[in-house]
Amino acid sequence: MIDLRLLRGDPAAVRAALARRGDASVDALLGEIENLDAERRAVVTAIDQLRAKRNTITAEISTLVREAGGQKQFPPGSDGERLVRESQTVGKEIGDSETRLSKIDELLNKRLLYVPNIPLPDVPEGSASANVVLRSWGTPRPAGTDVKPHWEIGERLGLLDLPRGAKIAGSGFPVFVGAGARLVRALLQFMLDLHTRRHGYVEVEPPFVVRRDMMQGTGQLPKFAEDAYHTAEDDLFLVPTAEVPLTNLYRDEILDGARLPIAHTAYTPCFRREAGAAGKDTRGLLRVHQFDKVELVRFVRPADSPRELELLTGHAEAVLQQLELPYRVVALATGDLGFSAAKTYDLEAWAPGVGAWLEVSSASTFTDFQARRAGIRFRAAKGEKPEFLHTLNASGVALPRTIAALLETRQDPDGGVTLPSALVPYMGSERLAPTGA
Repeated sequence: MIDLRLLRGDPAAVRAALARRGDASVDALLGEIENLDAERRAVVTAIDQLRAKRNTITAEISTLVREAGGQKQFPPGSDGERLVRESQTVGKEIGDSETRLSKIDELLNKRLLYVPNIPLPDVPEGSASANVVLRSWGTPRPAGTDVKPHWEIGERLGLLDLPRGAKIAGSGFPVFVGAGARLVRALLQFMLDLHTRRHGYVEVEPPFVVRRDMMQGTGQLPKFAEDAYHTAEDDLFLVPTAEVPLTNLYRDEILDGARLPIAHTAYTPCFRREAGAAGKDTRGLLRVHQFDKVELVRFVRPADSPRELELLTGHAEAVLQQLELPYRVVALATGDLGFSAAKTYDLEAWAPGVGAWLEVSSASTFTDFQARRAGIRFRAAKGEKPEFLHTLNASGVALPRTIAALLETRQDPDGGVTLPSALVPYMGSERLAPTGA
């Protein structure tokens, strides 16, 4: 949620900053918010004036009561009776105004929930075509006829059974079998160990369902409700990412600034309906509705946020380096940013079998956007006023496309796949071998 004081103080600057996202509807939304805010302030001023008037009347009534020796009943037509009637009228006006204020506040807060985060000034401007490749690592294996796509490799090695997954739950719900299931488990364990032992994250095992206000806190709701899997009876949502429960661990809390930064990691399955994505990258593991992911979330002081984003991105990069997968780091342009993000780096692994760079991680800073929505603050020192902290997160990393890149990059001429050395202790073997090899 953006700071409403920014819009009040410099509406032109806020409009210009959000216009960089390329969504024309935001300007009209800001206009509605400004009108509601102006109306709210007018009602607050009127309530304050009415309360002051009632206090004056109450003081006058008290004086008359004292003069009458404590008698609180006033004769009809007297000044006392007139003042009592006037006090009752003012009280009703205050009650009506407070009801009006409550309705304005409710509508204003609802409208604010639809305003995206303000991009940081150094984010490239434009659509996805303006994304900037910052750096790359490793030598991509050339695409060609000798490099098979991961779904062929997975089927041939008995790792992946897409038809039975579709039979069970529909398209987009893959089934990993045998060594494929063990590969998923090995990757998750490898990543959790890397992030907890080397990078200093504290592991969390959170619920896989969350309340509505948790989804609202991180920005998935209300704007993207159609992408979520929802249980109507309990009004709970299957987590689209561990970002949601991890970020909301400290919802409505004031943290001791001495504890920052706080870093958590978690594995969860992730559930996304991908509404509106029909027909896009539907082969194999490129776009699925359920997948496994290790998430990294950091809670930091605002002044440390830029440095923390670089650190976080490096932690996600370390996974791909350990897996010996060529990748590149891409700075997303304003038109390609997620709703809650102020700045994002995508990590894209090269998949030669499909001849494409596949996004396997997004590392983002949300500035104080999520913290405002979730009420997460910190106190820099004892006695100081609490302030909103900054949240950051990254995939560390997501499995489906990582597995696709791994199978395609490391496939051998005999149809098997040589595993990276970092994964061998977790798999208990050096290769995924074809049957009979």
